[in-house]
Amino acid sequence: MSYGQGGPQSQWDPWKPHSQQPWNSGEDDGTPDWAALAEASETRNKRRKLLFIAGGALAAVAIGTAVAVAVVSANGGDPEAGPSNLPATASIPGTATATPSFEPTSAPPPLNPADFISSAKKDTAPLGPDTLFPGKQLTLGDTVYTKGATDDTSGCASVVGGTLPGILTNNGCTRLLRATYTHGDVAVTVGVAVFDNAAQAGRAKAQTDDRSIVRSLFGKGGVKPFCDGAFCRSTRNAYGRYAYFTISGFTTGKDVTKKDTDVFGAGNGLAQFTVNQIHRRGQEQAEAAAR
Repeated sequence: MSYGQGGPQSQWDPWKPHSQQPWNSGEDDGTPDWAALAEASETRNKRRKLLFIAGGALAAVAIGTAVAVAVVSANGGDPEAGPSNLPATASIPGTATATPSFEPTSAPPPLNPADFISSAKKDTAPLGPDTLFPGKQLTLGDTVYTKGATDDTSGCASVVGGTLPGILTNNGCTRLLRATYTHGDVAVTVGVAVFDNAAQAGRAKAQTDDRSIVRSLFGKGGVKPFCDGAFCRSTRNAYGRYAYFTISGFTTGKDVTKKDTDVFGAGNGLAQFTVNQIHRRGQEQAEAAAR
């Protein structure tokens, strides 16, 4: 029995498993076909390069996509709230040290000036005509007033008229200070009644009427008589433990009418100046107590 080569001749394929490599085209003398081996190696290297390039391109696309997603995420969210994915400032590398923290402190509330001018126990600063009505002149707006006579008495009822003497006495007035200011033929006397507390001053003011007047102060300081028998204009009010009054008129003896706006302006201006002085008195004592 002879053995022939049955079936198709085996073809070697370097990329096909179990294929047999022909060493030569003729008889097999046991010597490897070096040319075929070199060609197969070159083919494999070319395929590896192609796969490497393709894989690198895919990786680059993947990395680019990841970067794009990261940028979108960092810029997303509520723009008004700001970035929410950053660590705290103190933990960001390369940043300065964290802002030092301090123990919480609270400043005491400011003292109320009204508290100091509402009670004789707290209102202990020096008090007199020169403290409430300092200087020799007073400028209100465009008008300069000259300060004339001043007066200070513990007999409150003796320097007021109409219904006011009984009101001051019944509510415990302890002192009444007066000062007169003039501009041209217009004169104003300011009277400040002092009580032990704000309740007394408030009751006194509430009990006054149009006949509750402070008497004009003239004669001293060269001030001519005014509001001594003529019609004059008066005001009345209270702040803290003080009730304050004004009477305004002409040194010529002329009656005041509603057309005399300069007299009304002078009375209103001096009343406002007086309450400002009382309030300043409270402010100064409140500041001193705070220190």
